[in-house]
Amino acid sequence: MLTFLSVILAAIIFEYSNGFHDAANAIATVVSTKVLTPRQAIAMAAFFNLTGALLGGAVASTIGKGLVDTNVVTMSTVLCAVIAGFVWNVTTWWFGLPSSSSHALIGGLCGAALATAHGNWSVIKWDAGLWPKVVVPMITSPVAGFIFGGLLMFLLFVTLQRFTPHFVHSLFGRLQIFSAAWMAHSHGTNDAQKTMGIITLALFTGTRAGNFDDLPGWLAFLKTPAFVLPVWVTVLCAATMAVGTAAGGWRIIRTLGHRMVKLQPVHGFAAETTAALIIQGASYYGIPLSTTHVISTSIMGVGAVKRFSGMRWTVVERIIWAWIFTLPATGLLGYVLERAAIAL
Repeated sequence: MLTFLSVILAAIIFEYSNGFHDAANAIATVVSTKVLTPRQAIAMAAFFNLTGALLGGAVASTIGKGLVDTNVVTMSTVLCAVIAGFVWNVTTWWFGLPSSSSHALIGGLCGAALATAHGNWSVIKWDAGLWPKVVVPMITSPVAGFIFGGLLMFLLFVTLQRFTPHFVHSLFGRLQIFSAAWMAHSHGTNDAQKTMGIITLALFTGTRAGNFDDLPGWLAFLKTPAFVLPVWVTVLCAATMAVGTAAGGWRIIRTLGHRMVKLQPVHGFAAETTAALIIQGASYYGIPLSTTHVISTSIMGVGAVKRFSGMRWTVVERIIWAWIFTLPATGLLGYVLERAAIAL
């Protein structure tokens, strides 16, 4: 039971750090264009993250049982996975890099599960899970974000060129509120569910191992004989993410909204709409997409159309390197932590 409580605490801390990263992505552009104040944007993100989190559970299911063999997973496996993801989140947050919390958690889970299985690679569901639902989308979704973000911005540029800048600014200042809300909702349908999947995996693992057999009646809700997503887990994760966004999201907002390219409401609308469409589609198919990758490259695509030379490509390069190293770094960290736990 103590290990389970450690898992829940670690998962909450991870989700809090996730608020630094991915939830901040959902509101970065609407804050940087000054359509909403940070406080207003955070309140909106908190609400729509919750609405998104409450709808569906395909992504949570993928994280919980679609990537590794649940028969070898222990409480220690889950705990080491979450710690690995958290360490990477905090490290990249410190440098203001919008890395993927999703891939940090997935890498930690795969590495820890591999260590639990004593190096048996068959424990990782490569063909049915990791390759089609993580690795391929990790490559295709940023490309799609860049291309479709640029295409939408180009179409808006052609359509709106006869209107005055004041009209365009005023119109998209209003429209960006809706696109930012949709982005936050889409984020909830995908990213907020990842920690839910981890906690539900811990509940399922603990129930199967008999860890909850002697619990008093008022704690019977912890028993999860089948992989079902409890409502209390959903609300807990969504609320924790909102608090994390309020506490530390500004570093990521500054990188995405100010350092890569200077944005106006029409650019924010194009980037958010593009990202929301891609993330919503991925959520429907249970793909744990990196919202960081999608919104970042959507902003890049929009910025490249606005003014290619105006893009700060050195910042973009730092972000891309963080993306590349996330899976292997957290996988190695999860493996080392679990091997150390087994040795103890």
